[in-house]
Amino acid sequence: MDPNHYRFRGVWRLAAPASAVYAALEDVRSYPLWWPEVREVRPTGEDSGDVVVRALLPYRLVIGLATSRRDPAAGVLEAAMRGDLAGWSRFTVTPDGTGRADGTGGTGSRVLFEEESRPGKPLLRRLALPLHPLFRVNHAVMMRRGRRGLAAYLAGQGGVAVDGGGAAAGDGVAANR
Repeated sequence: MDPNHYRFRGVWRLAAPASAVYAALEDVRSYPLWWPEVREVRPTGEDSGDVVVRALLPYRLVIGLATSRRDPAAGVLEAAMRGDLAGWSRFTVTPDGTGRADGTGGTGSRVLFEEESRPGKPLLRRLALPLHPLFRVNHAVMMRRGRRGLAAYLAGQGGVAVDGGGAAAGDGVAANR
């Protein structure tokens, strides 16, 4: 196992229409409004920018994102990553009959998050083996808070019911190596 190779996969269930969720995820500049760990977004081009992230661990990452696929019909948003993390990440948004993490409720969305990355920061590469479990927890917390923040943001945008708030299996990372 290469301790510097990370593969993340997680599912968010939201009580909001897929089109609204897709639109919010497509608007990367708004992420700091609802995702606490996304501290800043600096556009560098029409389809690119630098995102400054800091979660639980006392380090910040500057990740360059460049859109590699934008397909509203399929609900897919994919970006190439460079900088402190290199690789790719993808959101796939589809309609979901539940819309709630507990499986009850009306029509909502299912968001599949996938990422494959390697740290670009030398310190993170050196610490990969001893701190691998902490890096995984850090990412899981960031994703959980992202889902909760997006649910609240969407509720404020159009009166969509927030999805229960409690931590659920779909909040964070389902698989990680």
